[in-house]
Amino acid sequence: MLDDKSLIDKVKAYDEDVNVKKLQHACDFSKESHGTQKRASGAPYYMHPLEVAHILADMKLDSDSIITALLHDTVEDTDVTVEDIEHHFGKEVAILVDGVTKLAKIEYQTEHTRQAENFRKLLLAMSQDIRVLMVKLADRLHNMRTLHYIKSPQKRARIAHETMEIYAPLAERIGMQQFKNELQDLAFEQLHSEARASIISRLEYLRNHGDINIHDIVSEIRATLTAEGIDETVIVDGREKTPCSIWRKMERKNISFELLSDIMAFRILTNNTSQCYQILGIIHSHYQMIPGTFKDFISTPKENGYRSLHSVVMGPRQRFIEIQIRTKQMHEIAELGVAAHWTYKQDRQYNTDGKQYKWIRELLYILEHAPDSEEFLENTKLEMNYDQVFCFTPKGSLVALPKGASAVDFAYEVHSDVGNHCKGVKINGRIMPLRTQLHNGDQVEIITSESQVPSASWERFVVTGKAKSEIRRYVRAQKRQEYIKLGRSLLGKRLKEENLKVSKKHIKNALKLLNKRSIEDLYASCGESLLTADEILKAFYPEKTFKKTRRKKPFAILGFNMERRKQSESVPIIGLKPGLAVYYAECCHPIPGDTIVGVVTTGKGMTIHTSDCDMLANYSSTPERLVDVSWGKTASDTGFISRINVILSNESGSLATLSNVIAKQKSNISNLKIVDRTTDFFEMIVDVSVKGESQLDNIIRSLRTQKAVHSVKRGK
Repeated sequence: MLDDKSLIDKVKAYDEDVNVKKLQHACDFSKESHGTQKRASGAPYYMHPLEVAHILADMKLDSDSIITALLHDTVEDTDVTVEDIEHHFGKEVAILVDGVTKLAKIEYQTEHTRQAENFRKLLLAMSQDIRVLMVKLADRLHNMRTLHYIKSPQKRARIAHETMEIYAPLAERIGMQQFKNELQDLAFEQLHSEARASIISRLEYLRNHGDINIHDIVSEIRATLTAEGIDETVIVDGREKTPCSIWRKMERKNISFELLSDIMAFRILTNNTSQCYQILGIIHSHYQMIPGTFKDFISTPKENGYRSLHSVVMGPRQRFIEIQIRTKQMHEIAELGVAAHWTYKQDRQYNTDGKQYKWIRELLYILEHAPDSEEFLENTKLEMNYDQVFCFTPKGSLVALPKGASAVDFAYEVHSDVGNHCKGVKINGRIMPLRTQLHNGDQVEIITSESQVPSASWERFVVTGKAKSEIRRYVRAQKRQEYIKLGRSLLGKRLKEENLKVSKKHIKNALKLLNKRSIEDLYASCGESLLTADEILKAFYPEKTFKKTRRKKPFAILGFNMERRKQSESVPIIGLKPGLAVYYAECCHPIPGDTIVGVVTTGKGMTIHTSDCDMLANYSSTPERLVDVSWGKTASDTGFISRINVILSNESGSLATLSNVIAKQKSNISNLKIVDRTTDFFEMIVDVSVKGESQLDNIIRSLRTQKAVHSVKRGK
């Protein structure tokens, strides 16, 4: 059983100069502060901070971090104050403890809002000292190890979700792979216990039948390297991938367990970088490499400092295996990440400032510009969860982005001003649409213009939190100006009707009465219909009585919506009840040839959707409203509206090409809307009248052959 003495002995083993008296005082202070408090397991509460301290001592962290771990819950859960901590243990420990301490729960907030607020505070604290995050991760790890003692399934699920979405990605971003793997697997056990049990049983089956024999494979790889002159100081080991890692790969590749190729990973730890590449050549010459699986994270390290060579090969016993090759120093950083830099050294002078990490600076930027905690949390999740693609600027600088990132994401990654003013892009020397997804090795040149501003449509295809945050900020500012302009007009008109003028005193009183900071806020509220002109008028002149004006309904911008025709018995659909009114859903535009589902609405009839329509998820709790239907034979005689999304080159005659192709396929354009326009391309939504799926496919195929058409796909 862990105790104070074992902790002190563990720290003394790597730090001969540790202040034993101060460390023992921290143990006693924590034990006394928590008193008779108990954990959900029934154990004394003090055992939790002691366990957290042991986790950090295993990583050889400095004594201030160990003391912080011992005291991290005292301010939140006892009568101890930050001032008390500073008095007993110094300012540095006090700052660390304050940073780790969670916000007090605010009952009127939603759980999601509390989570977001806690994360904001954690980010600000770790930007001042990265050790705050290391202590917090150790705290979360021990909480996850003991999560099964919590009786409420809802609470366990909430904590597991938070761990999977926030803390495991944070551990990965600072390179603490061991923490990340254990946090993910413990959360996976709570969230998907059946899937985890199934994967474990399949792994056990493979072990029992000899399909997984890590020891034999390690021995064969070792023998292969020895035969090629590689000395015994090079280490070879192997492991099964964690159930969570296997499950994620199955989800990402959309394949079953049986089709998964690399459930085993083998590491080769070398003495220097050149030996890494030498061993890679030996492995590839003896075992067939699987094309597209080689990754060189030594020449292009991950943002968290991870460096290694990865390759999947057809290994011994004709098994697919993943091989990772790196130096022993790279391995230490791969496992412990930033904590590897804290391994005790007599003369170290470490920079604890979290802002030195680029990704933390970007999260702080998002925090500064996010209007509320929940949007901040959404954008930071985008920043933390991703696989990377590596692209290059024209000057050869490397830019790491999430998979699926577009040219606009690249522009914002280079600089916010570049993103805000980008009007076009050259990818590998060729002009391409801004929405184009980037791939490893792409050279990207952003074309900017001072007159260009962010488009709201960009938000549909960008994937980084920084890009989304910037676009939303601009759109909010633009909308606010429109609301201010409209509100000023409405209020001015109302004042003119009453033949009144407003002084500075009137404005000051109205702002105080309506709790607004400025006259612009007042105008914006009026333009947004949060306040009526009459309500503001009454705030200007509280003593006057005004005749109430009839409030008009706010007029909506309908955008691109068409009235769909109704059909009854003549609808060529099998499975309908006689006399039932039928509508075609505008969300998915079903046409003959599609697999369809009917949704019954009492008093209105039935709406027809395609079977893969996203809207059907809304009816999962009322499956009785879903009806199996299909197209009848007479469907081809009826015209149906379908939708396509097209990106055209912005050149003379391109629109004519579009309309001519559609006309040649004996179809007609029912409606058209341009949703985005740049110097080189414009994107549009086109509604076409077709008799069925085959005619629509012919239109799409024909358009794809045209030089003026960059891309075309069926829309929803």
